[in-house]
Amino acid sequence: MDQVDCVVAGAGVVGLAVARALALAGREVLVLEREALIGSHTSSRNSEVIHAGIYYAKGSAKAALCVRGRQLLYEYCAARAVPHRRLGKIIVAGAAQEGALEGIRAAAAGNGVEDLRFLDAGDLARLEPDLRGAAGLMSPSTGIVDSHALMLSYQGEAEDHGAVIAFRTGLAAAEVTPGGFEIVAEGGGEALRLKARVLVNAAGLFAGEIAERIAGLAPEHRRKVFYCKGNYFALAGRVPFSHLIYPVPERDGLGVHLTLDMAGAGRFGPDTEWIGGIDYGLDAARGMGFYAAIRSYWPDLKEGALSPSYTGIRPKLAPAGGPATDFTIDGPEVHGVPGLINLFGIESPGLTASLAIAGEVLARLEG
Repeated sequence: MDQVDCVVAGAGVVGLAVARALALAGREVLVLEREALIGSHTSSRNSEVIHAGIYYAKGSAKAALCVRGRQLLYEYCAARAVPHRRLGKIIVAGAAQEGALEGIRAAAAGNGVEDLRFLDAGDLARLEPDLRGAAGLMSPSTGIVDSHALMLSYQGEAEDHGAVIAFRTGLAAAEVTPGGFEIVAEGGGEALRLKARVLVNAAGLFAGEIAERIAGLAPEHRRKVFYCKGNYFALAGRVPFSHLIYPVPERDGLGVHLTLDMAGAGRFGPDTEWIGGIDYGLDAARGMGFYAAIRSYWPDLKEGALSPSYTGIRPKLAPAGGPATDFTIDGPEVHGVPGLINLFGIESPGLTASLAIAGEVLARLEG
């Protein structure tokens, strides 16, 4: 039976960041990725925003890891020449929503984000003449990043330090044994059996499935994952905004917002659509609801200016209408299995927090 020090399940942005951190620490790392490419799911189907850490509950893992990860990510991108841009974000409110802005600002300050500033209608008009709102908040720490270039950088560093990625190979089963795990990996119709001292479940949408396959992990430490789909529509023609534009957030997401990619193209999304399984299809008819949402802050949006672009799916730990959930990083101190880290519910701001999450995983394993 082959032996390896660490196995990481999943080569999304967080799995790659974890593999990089382990490899840099001198660990032998094998990454199992069921798809043919890195970041095939949530990591490549998002807004590519570097979040400031504004919205999350005080004291939550999302808040702490986003704020820490944002700084680490800006430093990393600058050092490794990963394309990124600190554009800033405007949260725009209508007259009936102005009161919500103070709550957002106070929550952000509680998370250590103290650079937000209030904007009145005149400020909005000066900064973004095409934007309509009664008031707003400016977040200068929000930016964008080329997510694929970031993942390639993580992958390159991990491989430079000895990590290996096995594509089209998934974790089929694992059993807790004295001193580690016996793992069955399947790919190309063949099964590989190996021993590992460490197993990190960074499978994102499939993290619940992976946990179910670990014999010896108590049922109460397995988590069901619910799928919240977001649809994105591209804007044809020139984008009249130089900042990211967000409405006041809604229950299950941040509302239909405008983000820009590194080429300056605009896209709107995501909306919220709860689904029962992995489905990346995009119903063009959903764009009708986008027009009304966008015109609440950009009334000059022309009919027919939006076209279907792509969809992404967020792994939630509660169903539609359920309570807000946090990042869940379950290590041995939680489930009692030495060498096992389960990462559940790693959705937005997972990309922003990826380096901080990787650091936390390493600390749990070494602690």
